[in-house]
Amino acid sequence: MTTAAPTFTPRRTGEIRAVSLDVDDTLVDYSSSSRAALAAMVGNADNWSLWQRITDEHCARLLSGELEYESMRNIRTRAFFAALGEEIDLAEATRRELYRQGVLASGWRLFPDVVPCLEWLRATGLPLAAVSNASGRHQRVKIAALGLAQYFDTVLIAGEVGAAKPDRVIFDTACADLGVPLHDTVHIGDRLHADAIGARDAGMKGVWLNRQGPREGALPTGIASISSLSELPELLVCELSAASA
Repeated sequence: MTTAAPTFTPRRTGEIRAVSLDVDDTLVDYSSSSRAALAAMVGNADNWSLWQRITDEHCARLLSGELEYESMRNIRTRAFFAALGEEIDLAEATRRELYRQGVLASGWRLFPDVVPCLEWLRATGLPLAAVSNASGRHQRVKIAALGLAQYFDTVLIAGEVGAAKPDRVIFDTACADLGVPLHDTVHIGDRLHADAIGARDAGMKGVWLNRQGPREGALPTGIASISSLSELPELLVCELSAASA
């Protein structure tokens, strides 16, 4: 059942007039599906950290223009197996990567708190942006397949924009698309530095979605934290709006 939206009509500068959300591991349980896909390709997910590091390196090369999107993932997979001590040619890397992608796509799932939150946000009338550090067109396929596209007024993907969070360029572009200033927009994501701190440093309100629960120590200045998207409506209506008054 959709939660009824409260009256929420920001007017003053600094009040929340738009919302931006990360996609992977904020809306989509990407890590679980990606670990399962890696395990299917390799036989286990013991080298998950290595896979993430090599993926980050190759995505950076994609954003810099060094690699083309069509070949990046296959080259990445070849580099991953090389790091494990197995030299395979590009054709074999491509075959293994296509298999991994099929397993990955079959495992895409939204977190249970996502649709109620997005329904609430749409009911408020606030414009919404999805801002993702994904590398290419497959992210739009995922967003459409999971029924997320209907909720967003604009979708920003790092591989298309040419900049990735925490670079303020991608936040600037999202707010320009929404027609709302940075300081009137809140961004929510699962990565403290790339999402919450990056958004804050760009001039937005940064919210860290920490699904692992409270951490030890104080949060960085100007950052709010929630452990579930079910907590976002109260945060937007109460804490962040009050802080802007």
